[in-house]
Amino acid sequence: MGGQALQQVAFFALLLFGLYFLAIRPQRARARAMAQVQSAVRLGSHVVTSAGIEAVVTGVEDEVLVLEVAPGVQVRFLRGAVVRVLDEPTPAT
Repeated sequence: MGGQALQQVAFFALLLFGLYFLAIRPQRARARAMAQVQSAVRLGSHVVTSAGIEAVVTGVEDEVLVLEVAPGVQVRFLRGAVVRVLDEPTPAT
């Protein structure tokens, strides 16, 4: 009887261990990477939003960024909408 209980405990421990490495750990890594990207946003940065819009940061407030999506067209986005900071602006087609 003691061996069967030990097997059940080992099974649940293995299940929790697998859950951690397959779900929780990768999610934390993604969240850490997104926080790093969002902290790299500076005035004049070329960014891509979650909607796929490329823009230049023209204003930075607490949680709001003012992005210039076209010459003279400025839009306010939440900082969390930025998914990537581009090194170089891509030419508009």
